[in-house]
Amino acid sequence: MRKLITGLALAVSMTGSLWAQDVLAPEPGIESTIQGQIDAFLQDDFGSAFTFAAPNIRNMFRTPENFGTMVQQGYPMVWRPESVTFGDLRSISGGLYQTVIVTDAAGNLHYLDYRMLMIDGQWRIAGVQILQAPEFSA
Repeated sequence: MRKLITGLALAVSMTGSLWAQDVLAPEPGIESTIQGQIDAFLQDDFGSAFTFAAPNIRNMFRTPENFGTMVQQGYPMVWRPESVTFGDLRSISGGLYQTVIVTDAAGNLHYLDYRMLMIDGQWRIAGVQILQAPEFSA
């Protein structure tokens, strides 16, 4: 048991986390998909925004209206961003995660991870997680 704990501690210290991450080259198709959904939100076109969602999200919310309500209430910075910047695309445990930095109308920064899936030759958004903003020191 001690060897297992020591091995896990060593693996975490070497990788920085328990799950291995690889930073990948930017994928224009992923960025285009995310930007397309944000552009649809800016037009209150929840029907178009819903088309960028993966089947798991579509099944969860069932209608574009339900999806739009969730985004307005849970992700207002995505519904009405002031600006959007794409960060790193990472592979984590076989999944692809695109970091997106959103500035809201009040000037606050929000860091989000978009989980992306390739479905029938198209990138789709399978989930969005709000990340803790990195701390900077001088």
